[in-house]
Amino acid sequence: VQLQASGGGLVQAGGSLRLSCATSRRTSSNNAMGWFRQAPGKEREFVAAVSWNGGATLYADSVKGRFTISRTYGAHVVYLQMNNLRPDDTAVYFCAVGRRAVPGRETSEYNYWGQGTQVTVSS
Repeated sequence: VQLQASGGGLVQAGGSLRLSCATSRRTSSNNAMGWFRQAPGKEREFVAAVSWNGGATLYADSVKGRFTISRTYGAHVVYLQMNNLRPDDTAVYFCAVGRRAVPGRETSEYNYWGQGTQVTVSS
């Protein structure tokens, strides 16, 4: 399974970005997908995840109310709409395909990872 993340960039605090992650195999349509992020010197952390059919979502407390994850069933693409960005959102963002259909918060629940896209929020 190959994942291609895009949409990162430099934005001022309070701005918005939309990340996209495209997968290349139909098997991902039966699996949850998630977004994680990793800032310099920190461990990779959970951001958001969505179930195989888009019906269930999970969010980290730090992004709840500001970020929205969604997926287009059949097109094998997952999106992360990020609004009201803050400097502490600065990180490399990774998309991943889950081992199961339901979303999870742990990296161990995901077995395929994209290459990451840089998000930088200036104050």
